[in-house]
Amino acid sequence: MVLEKNERSCYFLAMVVAATTDKGTATREMILDCAYAIASRKGLEGLSIGELATAAKMSKSGVFAHFGSREELQLAVLDFGAQRFGERVFMPALRKKRGLPRLRAIAHGWFDWVRENRYGCPLLASVNEYDARPGPQRDRVVAFMDQWRSVTARAISLAVDMRELRADTDTRQFAFEILGITLALHQDTRLFDPKQARAQADRALERLIAAYSR
Repeated sequence: MVLEKNERSCYFLAMVVAATTDKGTATREMILDCAYAIASRKGLEGLSIGELATAAKMSKSGVFAHFGSREELQLAVLDFGAQRFGERVFMPALRKKRGLPRLRAIAHGWFDWVRENRYGCPLLASVNEYDARPGPQRDRVVAFMDQWRSVTARAISLAVDMRELRADTDTRQFAFEILGITLALHQDTRLFDPKQARAQADRALERLIAAYSR
């Protein structure tokens, strides 16, 4: 391909911009990964620009270049965690057969997520951090939790349609109870024996399914 002089200049500029954009995106992802790790241990309110800059081996001004404020950083970490959660839990589950196989895959995916985030899940921990603190962070947490319940409720509804659960099943209530098991698992995994906590969560899920199957 032969390019005129002006075309070559524009092409070179486009390549430079693309490379810079890719580098900027990669740096932002790296910062978010470090921030997520810190928030897993200390919560979003324990996340500081100074500690993050040290962990990412950057200057504070370098971090601020990607996130203009601590609030913006906290919201970005919530979005980052929600994306990971969707990729790890919901996407594999949605490839399962409709009905109880998909519902169990969602619940077990949540349980696995709790185990894999061994220091704590910032998303679940943020429920306690912002439940009584109005603001953008709380709004974001509420939106995520409502979305996750809706996806779970939809899977339950499909199980009802498949006649694997009773026709009078309250899908929102069922989803609420699955979330309750997950929150209990999240707490017990960090306070007591993780294997025992997981076994109890699995038994609680099966008892719940059985109760709605009679």
